[in-house]
Amino acid sequence: MALPLDVLEKSLNQKVSLLLKDGRFIDGKLTGYDEYMNMVLDDVEETKDENKRRVGKIILRGNNVVSISLL
Repeated sequence: MALPLDVLEKSLNQKVSLLLKDGRFIDGKLTGYDEYMNMVLDDVEETKDENKRRVGKIILRGNNVVSISLL
């Protein structure tokens, strides 16, 4: 079984897709994280209910994330 922080370490500088608790999807390049799974993402695109918008760089609190997928 893969530990979450190990998955984040392998995902650094790669495109990831995150599902958030409120149903939004966040796609972007993972550029950093900490031990609480707070993440920094670049070139972010947010999708909710078929609506997409470009966001740029974000800092995301780890407790909002339901799942992480590599793209």
